[in-house]
This record gives sequence, C-alpha cells and structure tokens, in this order.
Amino acid sequence: MNDNILEIRPASETRWDCAAFGEVMLRFDPGFGRVRNARSFQVWEGGGEYNVARAMRKCWGKRATVLTALPRNDLGWLVEDLVMQGGVDMSHVIWRDFDGLGRSTRVGLNFTEKGFGIRAALGCSDRGHSSASQIRPGEFNWEKLFGEEGVRWFHTGGIFAALDSGTSEAVIEAVEIARRYGTIVSYDLNYRASLWKSQGGKPGAQKVNRNIAKYVDVMIGNEEDFTACLGFEVEGLDEHLSAIDPANFKRMIATAVEQFPNFKVAATTLRNARTATFNDWSAILYAGGAFHQSMLRENLEIYDRVGGGDGFASGLAYGFLEGKGPQAAVEYGAAHGALAMTTPGDTSMVSVAEVEAVMKGKGARVVR
Repeated sequence: MNDNILEIRPASETRWDCAAFGEVMLRFDPGFGRVRNARSFQVWEGGGEYNVARAMRKCWGKRATVLTALPRNDLGWLVEDLVMQGGVDMSHVIWRDFDGLGRSTRVGLNFTEKGFGIRAALGCSDRGHSSASQIRPGEFNWEKLFGEEGVRWFHTGGIFAALDSGTSEAVIEAVEIARRYGTIVSYDLNYRASLWKSQGGKPGAQKVNRNIAKYVDVMIGNEEDFTACLGFEVEGLDEHLSAIDPANFKRMIATAVEQFPNFKVAATTLRNARTATFNDWSAILYAGGAFHQSMLRENLEIYDRVGGGDGFASGLAYGFLEGKGPQAAVEYGAAHGALAMTTPGDTSMVSVAEVEAVMKGKGARVVR
C-alpha cells in the first residue's frame, strides 16, 4: 500500500501512465576516449525528462508519451527513430520547419565523456536555438492531454525550465493544468548554473522554480539544488558533510515542506564519487512525515554515469504507481539508477526482473 501518500489516478481512467515534458537531444559518446581527440562517436538520444518516460515504457512496461519539439530534417528524424525504438509515443511532438542552417531551429547536441578512474566525466553541450528551447505557452493542448486522454504521472524538470523564459512559462502552464486534473507532478530541480545565466542567475532560477514548486507533488533534488533553485537557507547545514550522509537532505526537507506543504514526496540520490569508475551509491526519500533510505552500495562500478539520476526518478515513480509504498519506491529507484549506470548511453537498458534481482541482493554471476 502507498498509504494514500499520493492519490494516483487509476490506469483504467487514463491513456498514459507517464508523460514527460522537455528537450530530447542527441548525445555523441566517444567511448572511454576524449571529445577533444575523437574521430568517431556512438550516438544516443537522451534528455533528463525523456529518460524517465523511456524507462517507464522500456523497463517498467508502462504507457509513456513525450512532449517536445524537433526540426523537420534528418537529425530530427534520427531522434524520432531512436525514440520509437524505445517505445515512447510521439503523437504530442511539435515538428518545426528547418531553415537549412539551424539558425531558427535545430536538434540540441550533447558531447559527453564517460570518464575513467581519476578522470571525471565531462559534458560539452551545443544546444543553442534548439527546437525545444523555443517552446512557448499555448503550443500544447494540455486540456486534451490531462483532461481527455488522462495522465497518471507527469514529469518535467529544471534543466528544461532553464533553457528560456518561454520554456519556464510553458512548464508553469503545464503543471497548473496537470494538478487541476489530479495528475501527479514530479519535478527534478537539477540546477545548472550555466543554463540559468541568461535568466538572471540564481535569483532568476529561484523566482521561476518557486513558482513551479507550488504545483509539485514529488520534488527531486539534492541540497545544492534546493538552495540554488528554491533559495533555502538552512540553519545547521554542513557543506562539509560526506556526499553520502543524508543529514543535509533531512535538514533541507524540514524547511522545504514547511514552505511548500504540497510536497508529498521529496527525494535525492546520495553519491560519493571515489573515482569516475567507483561510486558509493544510495538514495533517500521523504514521504508522509518519515524518511526512507535505500541500501548503500559501496564501490559501485560505473560504466557510464549519465542517466543514473533519471533512472532513480523513474524507479521511484514506478514504485508509487504500483502502490508499493515509499520504502519500496526508494529501493526501486536506487537499484534502477545503479543498473542504468552499468550500460552506455543516457537511457535504461534493463528489465523489471533485473532490477528486482538487484534489490534482492543477487550477485553478478552469468545468467543462462
């Protein structure tokens, strides 16, 4: 049971278990080499919001759709092909006419290294003028999506809201209508200082995110996200605590739920990056006045860390959608996030059975 922490619409009343709103980019992956020296790249699709929807469909077997914008050219169609391989519905995608140059619309590109050992992972974005960054309020029929079709869980995040004043306004428009129709709204703060520069830095981030936060049921973010995006100043917060010590998060949430009583759930992963290859990994979740922490996986071997947090968010959502309760939700999220980092690319490549085997502590012996 979920003890009514989240009142989730039944599947029988809705067309979608999950809808995600954000940018879908192409990731160029040089393997274990460097972007600056690369002569070839593996190409993946990815995006913080989309990754959750894809895992919902591909790992958890749920009905998922993505709301984004793409250009009508071969790169846009490449994204379409990759998304369709992941089984995510694209009926709500806006297609924009391409100008032949990319000055007015294009696919955002993300060049991301995996890192190895003492060399940290590195990302280099090339996403200016992207189709999704030009999304404005009024472009999507939210009344139809949430009212006629019906959505159980709606996910979006701070990276998409940071792209432009138009995207942040569109997020606010979406979450207002989602809440009106009883859809659970989850939001990943995911603070990126470089993205908020054009929107007024931290003060701008706080103005936008505090407005969005009023409509959020499930807030995801660590202590840096909460302070930078929501402007919390917490007495006794110790910035020198270990990255896997949950004390900072507990102090933060005490302040957060006081200011935003609509936060029914708040959660974060807890990561201590010993090297790019070995991390200590766990997660903590607040729900119903209590904290729930996953098991700690020490020296978790990382193949590609990108998408671990999104894997956590989707596993958390799955736990609640299935009515398994907060402890199970944080365990599903942490286990799935850990597995997502054992494969290349941004998105999940595992099954429910594999996640549950990890949750039960099964080892890595060959499966025949």
